[in-house]
Amino acid sequence: MPGYGTLPADEGTGLLPWSWAEEKLQQSHDFWLATVGPPGVSHLMPVWAVWNQDKLWFCCSNGSRKVRNLEAEPQCTLSTDDALKPVVVRGRAERVTDVAGLEAMIAAVNAKYGTSYGLDMVDPESQSVFAVAPEWAFALDSDDFSGSPTRFTFAN
Repeated sequence: MPGYGTLPADEGTGLLPWSWAEEKLQQSHDFWLATVGPPGVSHLMPVWAVWNQDKLWFCCSNGSRKVRNLEAEPQCTLSTDDALKPVVVRGRAERVTDVAGLEAMIAAVNAKYGTSYGLDMVDPESQSVFAVAPEWAFALDSDDFSGSPTRFTFAN
């Protein structure tokens, strides 16, 4: 694409601030979760997720392909559901088992989605909760398609 990422400094809106990306992470209703399973087969599925404590938190059934893939390879990618103003986050999914973490996730899910789940919703016998701290992220505002692509890197 001619000119992509090569605008002069005085054209376009420029790099997006992390606060813009965080707002999109908070607002996105659905996320796309990409994992890799054996033998290197990609897997992409929608999930509900919440941006809380500088991490994306989500829950999956223990028997799901998502959980089996994350158990074998915790590196994953999540993307917001808005293709016009996407935020893509890559990091390692860490299973959350402590009660305080699970309570924080349930409270955030209930507030965001208008649900009234209790801790029984994340019973470790049937469900796994994961939190992904960004190691790398990408954001784009299509209103300034060639001027706004922004990459963020994080020290974890």
